[in-house]
Amino acid sequence: MKVIEYKDYDISLGPLIDVQHPLDYKEKHDPRSINIYADKLILNHKLYLDKNRPYYIMCKRGNLSKKVVQILSFYGYNVILVKNF
Repeated sequence: MKVIEYKDYDISLGPLIDVQHPLDYKEKHDPRSINIYADKLILNHKLYLDKNRPYYIMCKRGNLSKKVVQILSFYGYNVILVKNF
């Protein structure tokens, strides 16, 4: 699993996707991120993602984003876990 620290993320690397629930996203999020809830992203990955692009995945606590990265990596996507938000 590819991992970077939150402090090392830059928008030029690729899109930042926050997979937490929309209500939690409203409370705290990185303004550079887009919110796609984990279940929605996993079930509709072909709609949202391109296997030729990198995506940076995060959430508030890190557990949900880790699960999402594991699943999407298995599907063949270039996803990187952003930790310590």
